[in-house]
Amino acid sequence: MNHSPDTSAPIPPTALPAFRRRLLAWYRREKRDLDWRRTRDPYAIWISEIMLQQTRVAAVIPYYRRFLARFPTVQHLARARVDAVLRRWAGLGYYSRARNLHRAAKEIVARHGGKFPRGLDDALALPGIGSYTAAAVLSIAYDQPLAVLDGNVARVLARLGAVRGDLRQPKIWRSLAASADALLASNAASDWNQAMMELGATVCTPQTPRCDECPVERWCRARALGIAEELPAARVKSKTQRITLAAAVLLDPHGRTLVLRQTDDAGALFSRMWQFPAVQAGKQPRQDLAKLLSAHLTRVFSTFIDSGAPKMQPLDDARHTVTFREIRLASFLLRVERLPAIKGARTPLLAELDHLPVSAATRKIAAAALRALKASGS
Repeated sequence: MNHSPDTSAPIPPTALPAFRRRLLAWYRREKRDLDWRRTRDPYAIWISEIMLQQTRVAAVIPYYRRFLARFPTVQHLARARVDAVLRRWAGLGYYSRARNLHRAAKEIVARHGGKFPRGLDDALALPGIGSYTAAAVLSIAYDQPLAVLDGNVARVLARLGAVRGDLRQPKIWRSLAASADALLASNAASDWNQAMMELGATVCTPQTPRCDECPVERWCRARALGIAEELPAARVKSKTQRITLAAAVLLDPHGRTLVLRQTDDAGALFSRMWQFPAVQAGKQPRQDLAKLLSAHLTRVFSTFIDSGAPKMQPLDDARHTVTFREIRLASFLLRVERLPAIKGARTPLLAELDHLPVSAATRKIAAAALRALKASGS
């Protein structure tokens, strides 16, 4: 039996005007000074919302500034090569966000005259745009009366209504969406949505909420019941998967290396960006990597592998975490007289690998190789 209260109206209708005034006044007085709050440009707001998905504000700020400096308008983004976009995104993770941004920019230029569409259906039809992002951009940029619901807002609503259970359960999430709609100050949608998100990010935090500083704590059912720290219920986490990736850093006498884009499971773990040849390995990563090289780079490596040369110099292991995966990066340096000619591969200088869009895991492997070279005086 579900004992959770109805969240469609967590604040009594007679109290709504006072509730809204208090929250909006607090936000206008206490809001953080963030770059994307200094503009109503829907393009800049859209970029910020995509970057902020599953990423902390402090981490986003430098990327946001560099990205807009390189792609100041949607036209600049649409005209760019996808590799240039990924290079500016490298390090933020979740690279499908960048690919969808690029695809959406092309559609905005082609179908909407270079302006982020004002219609909800048109916005939702863009790649990478879901209900939250559409509502956020349209309300913040255009003041459209659309309530947002993300993790921060859901947590605020759950405490206001003393909602128990997993908030991501479809029935509860729909109820929270109805609650967000009911509370929306439709004549100040831009500030309202940002105020709800700000409250969740800075005061109504996941652990140890600062209830004494909350501008609307008098209306909070969880606070009245003394259960604010118990809500929302912790989500069941996926079981951690431990994975070993074995990677080969090929190095020729000129300091050049080989990178490619793999389409297998190992490639997915490198975000399908430029990477060193790699394989998901078992208990013997050196042997598994040797098999990969002999199978796919036969002309160059088959005789070397059989004879035990070139030597596969082990590099320092690195650790990398992607959502519920803990990845051990077991990499090896192979000095070769020449790099294999592989269609679609590239041969940059190892020391200049950052000129290509590479994932954080690839950067860690390159750093281990450069350290080894420096230690050996090479």
